[in-house]
Amino acid sequence: MKALRSFKERDFRLFFSGQFVSMTGTWMQMTAQVWLVYRLTESSFMLGLTGFAGQVPVLLFALFGGALADRCDRRRLLLWTQAFSLLQATLLAVLTLSGTVQISHILALAFMLGTINAFDVPARQSFLVEIVEHEDLPNAIALNSTLVNSSRMVGPALAGWLIEGWGEGACFALNAASFLAVLWSLWAIRPRPSRPRQHEPALDSIRRGLSYAASHPRMRAALLLVAGVSLFGMPYNLLLPVFAKEVLHGGAQTLGWLAAATGLGAVAGALSLARREGTAGLERTIGLSAVGFGLGLGLFSRAQSLPAALLLMAACGWAVMHVIAGTNTLLQSLTSDEMRGRVMSLFTMVFFGMFPFGSLLIGAAAKRFGAPSAVLGAGLACMACGAWHLAAEKEAPQG
Repeated sequence: MKALRSFKERDFRLFFSGQFVSMTGTWMQMTAQVWLVYRLTESSFMLGLTGFAGQVPVLLFALFGGALADRCDRRRLLLWTQAFSLLQATLLAVLTLSGTVQISHILALAFMLGTINAFDVPARQSFLVEIVEHEDLPNAIALNSTLVNSSRMVGPALAGWLIEGWGEGACFALNAASFLAVLWSLWAIRPRPSRPRQHEPALDSIRRGLSYAASHPRMRAALLLVAGVSLFGMPYNLLLPVFAKEVLHGGAQTLGWLAAATGLGAVAGALSLARREGTAGLERTIGLSAVGFGLGLGLFSRAQSLPAALLLMAACGWAVMHVIAGTNTLLQSLTSDEMRGRVMSLFTMVFFGMFPFGSLLIGAAAKRFGAPSAVLGAGLACMACGAWHLAAEKEAPQG
């Protein structure tokens, strides 16, 4: 099948399998963490503050992570970042299982994981070109998004079940164990060399990467769209515990199903991207998907039943996957191998780096106006971002 053509590469199969196990654990931890924060504080604002603590390091350090990814062995860098992620999950598990965890511990460990991700994500995104043929790169990106969101279906559903029976600490412990799979797969991979290493000073390297992206209108428009969607739309998931408990009158399992529905929609979106042969028309698809994501959020904010909420979460997952994975594919098709790590660090920075400010914004809005109104406002803002991108796409040169 054309949609699965990257699996012909041994190293991609190893990478995919290890990442799937690890990402399942990661989604378990993320679901359990927001539930733990809400259980300890019953505060929408603290949910937003936790998101801020976990994502602001990406804004601070992602550019350095991209420069490092272009000047060192990416596989070795990933081995280090995954080992530190294992340590972070272990600390969170020990504190929670011992009954000593405090909100200050969660905030500090969220900041630690965000710092790790600032170096991990640019290296992981740019590493794909070293384990598949260049012409299969768009397919590999889409399949990588499929694994992230397949795990997003499995992880939250398992987390909801585990939280009900054994508590949040069990999720954190299993996430720590899941990193053993990705460490083994990375150790077994033998990537092909893809580009000359960069040896210029880090700040000069970062400056050149910023200039490279800023001078390219199509890159610039795509990055600005992702920044807007990340700032206004993506933090909605921090309020899912509020919807699960106060709107839908459920518990941790309801939260798990909401997150899993988003993952199901995102998998469908990623598979539709994997079937694409090229990037023709991709920019228009990205803009329309941003509008659709905003519309889905607006409708979800009014949902009063679990079936309607699950259907709308799936639609949101499908739409936002086209925005995020579509932009990733577009950027990697436009950039050169020597600049790939830095361009991916910019993508990482605008995707994850805007999230902390959006977390504070939506947390404060939910405290002032209520969670449904906050999510409705987020949806309207995303629709505006998509409409802007569609207008900018018509004006940008296609060469």
